[in-house]
Amino acid sequence: MFKKFLNEFKEFALKGNVMDMAVGVIIGAAFGDIVTAFTDDFINPLIGCIGGAEVGGKIHLIGDQYINYGHFISTVINFLIMALCIFLMIKAVNKLMSLGRKKAEEEAAAEPPKEEVLLTEIRDLLKAQAEANAKNE
Repeated sequence: MFKKFLNEFKEFALKGNVMDMAVGVIIGAAFGDIVTAFTDDFINPLIGCIGGAEVGGKIHLIGDQYINYGHFISTVINFLIMALCIFLMIKAVNKLMSLGRKKAEEEAAAEPPKEEVLLTEIRDLLKAQAEANAKNE
């Protein structure tokens, strides 16, 4: 029973989709770090210069408690940048995939299916046979 479970897990884990997903997660984490650095090092200072707003701001509540709205704003900006980048990447991949599909469809449309070719040949043979029988009569 355990061996069957182990074999099923091995088959699942070694499928291409799982491996692709693992690579995607690793690249996504690295990409997240890049976007965070971009936001912290470029976007936040620009926002601070343009509007004079303190992006790293805090609101003091009671004692040592603060509402860290600057961090929240940075996180929202990170999310929006990542969402935009992912949207653009998916759009580009879909465009490339549609180009590949269009080429395949054009090639398929250029060549009729084998069944159609065979039926056309049979029709032509029957027509020729009918004409030959009409001449012999």
